[in-house]
Amino acid sequence: MNIIAEHLTYVYNARSPFAAKALDDVSLTIEEGEFFGIIGHTGSGKSTFVKHLNGLIRLPSSQKHYKKPKAKKGRPAPVVPALTVGEFDLANRKTDFYALRKRVGMVFQYPEAQLFAETVFDDVAFGLKNFQKGMKEEEITSAVQAAIEAVGLDYAAVKDVSPFDLSGGQKRRVAIAGVIVTKPEVLVLDEPAAGLDPLGKREIMELLHRLHGDWCKTVVIVSHDMDEIAENCTRAAVFADGKVVCSLPPRELFLKADELKSLGLDIPLTAKLCLALKERGVELDCNFTVDDFVAAVLSKAANSQSAASQKEEGGMP
Repeated sequence: MNIIAEHLTYVYNARSPFAAKALDDVSLTIEEGEFFGIIGHTGSGKSTFVKHLNGLIRLPSSQKHYKKPKAKKGRPAPVVPALTVGEFDLANRKTDFYALRKRVGMVFQYPEAQLFAETVFDDVAFGLKNFQKGMKEEEITSAVQAAIEAVGLDYAAVKDVSPFDLSGGQKRRVAIAGVIVTKPEVLVLDEPAAGLDPLGKREIMELLHRLHGDWCKTVVIVSHDMDEIAENCTRAAVFADGKVVCSLPPRELFLKADELKSLGLDIPLTAKLCLALKERGVELDCNFTVDDFVAAVLSKAANSQSAASQKEEGGMP
């Protein structure tokens, strides 16, 4: 399912003194199979954008009383926003948004705060029962068990436990299990590693990569952590003031250090080290992941040592 947005604009509290434009003519394509990142400072529009992807925020044209704006004499025709997710046209009021939400899963920031059921099983099963009515009990049990185990939890040990008795990391995994249990084709996560320590962040990202390979074709993460984006994403879009500034692979994106800093964004530690080395005459070609950076440093050191040895040998009588 490719995601194609064209000219999205969204205003909170429209037609009021408190109106605030969150999206301003946003056009962006996310291709099926990507592990896609969305970055930007607070208020840049990134969270508003992802809420459009499963219809939590709906385009004006999909509303019941929408009337297409007419072109005024002497002015160009008004731009009509468009958004498609696979075969779903989110600008069409006849679109089955219920079916869309089954195939586009949304995990909000601090998802553990949304747990509510008496047991882990009931919490994970809730979405499944809601989206796939008529399933037999054994089918529900099998699906819930598979989802709980997919997020790295022991099904037998946690299924009858209250989710509120679990650790913070376990709660987050249960919340994610409750979304992936329907096996959505697109999984969208808003700050999936927020509030976790370094080990917890690494474990969550490793989990998302496993889900990307086995459960969800496309993963979209909203993040302010540039190291997280560099380490995990195939491509990332930068949002600022409701607009998309650029959409590039991390290898290209983090070469734009000055531009990102001007937008109030940081760059990964590896990019900072590359810049510091460049100032000292050492240029590295890497994709800004830690592993690739280390490999590039070792390769550069080995080449330098080899060149020095050859020079010494050439200078011997």
